[in-house]
Amino acid sequence: MAMGSKNPDNNDEILAEINMTPLIDIMLVLLIIFMVTSSVSLESGLDIDLPKTASKTENKGAEAVIVSLDSSGNLSVQGQKVDPGALKEAIHKELMNNKTSLVILEGDRQSTLERAIGIMDIAKEAGAQKFAIATEGH
Repeated sequence: MAMGSKNPDNNDEILAEINMTPLIDIMLVLLIIFMVTSSVSLESGLDIDLPKTASKTENKGAEAVIVSLDSSGNLSVQGQKVDPGALKEAIHKELMNNKTSLVILEGDRQSTLERAIGIMDIAKEAGAQKFAIATEGH
């Protein structure tokens, strides 16, 4: 009887079967990799043209509250649009939810420094202790 033959008639015909276990294992590993990488890259929800820098720093988006300011003055906290009057409460809520004191400011290169400093003051009043400004490396 030939090895791998499962024919009860014993007529020496080999049945070819594909073992699906390694294929399923590879697909599950790829799925996990895509899930992890997609959750790490946190999108702000606004179309922001970040300033460019020569140095590269590590990404700490998972343990920080991201405040975004676009060129037309729209604000968002963790990707959710926020009115300027409700910014302090939104930042405070996200700082408590994420158990962090770090706020990362994503400001469009067309936004003003005065506006960025105003947002940082509001974040400080909301409980932030550390600040970072997001940039885009070369």
